[in-house]
Amino acid sequence: MTRHLTSLCLFCGSSVGDDPLYAEAADALGREMAAAGVQLVYGGGHVGLMGTAAEAVMGGGGRVVGFIPEHLTRLEAAFQGATELHVVENMHVRKHAMFQRSDAFVVFPGGFGTLDETFEILTWRQLGIHNKPVILADIGGYWQPLLALVDHMIEHRFARPANRDLFTVVERVERILPTIEEELGRAGVGTVAADADERL
Repeated sequence: MTRHLTSLCLFCGSSVGDDPLYAEAADALGREMAAAGVQLVYGGGHVGLMGTAAEAVMGGGGRVVGFIPEHLTRLEAAFQGATELHVVENMHVRKHAMFQRSDAFVVFPGGFGTLDETFEILTWRQLGIHNKPVILADIGGYWQPLLALVDHMIEHRFARPANRDLFTVVERVERILPTIEEELGRAGVGTVAADADERL
């Protein structure tokens, strides 16, 4: 069965970073998602790249679903203008909820929190819990050091060469949605293990 992208999870920074390119890319993705009718699922904040993308989706008439832990509602300024805003118990509940509501994942520049979300979703894919597309948006070459680290782990046999296939690197915003659609068109991509909830 061919799957289509209807809901995309964005992992990204609660800061805008040091280059306007990052926020411009987040805004562009948000506008493209709204135009394509793709719902944004994200961490629920109204700051940094998170807020930029959410505002762009809402501004374009799209849907935004946010999940934010109660202890972060002040720190990350929960986006009250979201279509749905869910205040959840903790970080794990947040990540699980975002996973359940998304067809695919895209990773924008960010810090430790972004890496936490990214490596968890990649680990779940590696373990066969899901086979949803994961896109690493290498905006301005931001993720090159991370890609070098992955190669380093493979070189020293702490990761397998096949681990590189757990994600797809995309450098241009306009290629993100088409790349996900292409991946969802492949057999088996977009699926979730029947016992996924029991294994998480």
